[in-house]
Amino acid sequence: MTATGGLIIDDLDYSDIPRCAALEKEMFEGDSPWPATAFRAELNAPYNRYFAAREHPGGEVVGYAGVSTLGTPGSFECEIHTIAVAPSHRGRGYGRALLAALLEVADGCAAPMFLEVRTDNDTAIELYARNGFVRSGIRRNYYQPSGADAYTMIRPATTSVVQQPGGTR
Repeated sequence: MTATGGLIIDDLDYSDIPRCAALEKEMFEGDSPWPATAFRAELNAPYNRYFAAREHPGGEVVGYAGVSTLGTPGSFECEIHTIAVAPSHRGRGYGRALLAALLEVADGCAAPMFLEVRTDNDTAIELYARNGFVRSGIRRNYYQPSGADAYTMIRPATTSVVQQPGGTR
């Protein structure tokens, strides 16, 4: 568990799924929000790691993030699946803290990290750029059903220490 300035970053667990599904409906209504079954599948995958942002230990989820680690030692790659923060909690550093947790996973196994981000999400694009990501392409009509485009961004591996990815479930 990581605590920074009154926020807690810890592992997302099955009891958090209903709250995450509710936040998805609130935040991504126009782009196929993940249902509870999708969160359950993500938590069940052995190569995924999901984190929760909370205001206090054991508190309600106000943000969440997930990453997959694929490959073998010496050639791992990480991909961010999602980072989301409740609208009522944006601008407080929760997204930055969740991204830091994901980057620790990638750095722990010397993996480059990949992601897609809406081309109109300037706040997220700036956060990623400040953390070493660069645009590498565009995916037209990536988000459905809205048809919004996404940038593909990459952050090179930043450490030479190769370890097994942690946090399997």
